[in-house]
Amino acid sequence: MPWHDLPVFFLFLFCSEYFFLYLGIIILKQLSSLLKIPVSFLFLFLHLNASGGDPYRLPAGAGEAGMGYVCVMKNSFWSSFHNQASLADNTSVSLGFNYENRFSLKELGTRTAAIIIPAWKTSIGAVYSYFGYSDYKREMTGLACGLKLSEKLSAGVQIDYYSEKAPGEYNNNQSVTFETGLMIIPSENIRIGIQLFNPVPNSLRKTYLPAKLRVGAGTELTTSLFAGVEAEMSTGSKLIIRTGLEYEAAKKLWIRCGFSTDNNSFSFGLGYLTGIVKLDLGFATHEMLGITSSASLIFKIH
Repeated sequence: MPWHDLPVFFLFLFCSEYFFLYLGIIILKQLSSLLKIPVSFLFLFLHLNASGGDPYRLPAGAGEAGMGYVCVMKNSFWSSFHNQASLADNTSVSLGFNYENRFSLKELGTRTAAIIIPAWKTSIGAVYSYFGYSDYKREMTGLACGLKLSEKLSAGVQIDYYSEKAPGEYNNNQSVTFETGLMIIPSENIRIGIQLFNPVPNSLRKTYLPAKLRVGAGTELTTSLFAGVEAEMSTGSKLIIRTGLEYEAAKKLWIRCGFSTDNNSFSFGLGYLTGIVKLDLGFATHEMLGITSSASLIFKIH
């Protein structure tokens, strides 16, 4: 390793060690307390955003989760549904599946499937997500398109349909909105992502949906180390700052870590590529409720 890369490498190691220390403390706390929390109370808690999990933010991608969802500027399969402009960088027909398990409770699991099909300078993506269990569920379906406008600029748009069903005759809600993104590449090693969700006044619909703006920048510090920072502003919520690192520790093996000011969440993850299949694992902490784990499988078909 070149000598000028050593400070960055040791910073990465320090972050990882601090994460494991924090992770151990959280696990010990949750073993004695988490099972005492009723599932129904957790659902209410999550629905009011007290958990830090935004019910309208697609929690797709274990690789993204491992970096604290610092992904609005990244070029990868699941990042294409966090910033639709990066769809244009996907040149292979790809299929992905993701499962997120909040706090080791199956009732809080989110299952997601997506496909990307490239066509010349354009790529089309479709995504479906299911959250909940028999008494409460939320489904999301999205159809996206990304277009490369030039070598340094891409744009994308996605139409979203949300459906919520809860106990009771009139507790069913449906919403339609859209989101759009830009990807700017000012230099070879720097990427800037901008993504806007639901720029539609709530006066035009019956069901409330927040508007969100995400802005982030990332750089390849070395050929094996990527670092990024991202800010998110959402209607009725405080500003969230996220930072993340991705290090290629060996050929086709990635180590990731991140931090989010939303509930002071630390994250960690691993990724491994074998043949046409990529496996990602991600873990994120919550300062009160414990660990959220994620797993992804991505297939490059052609």
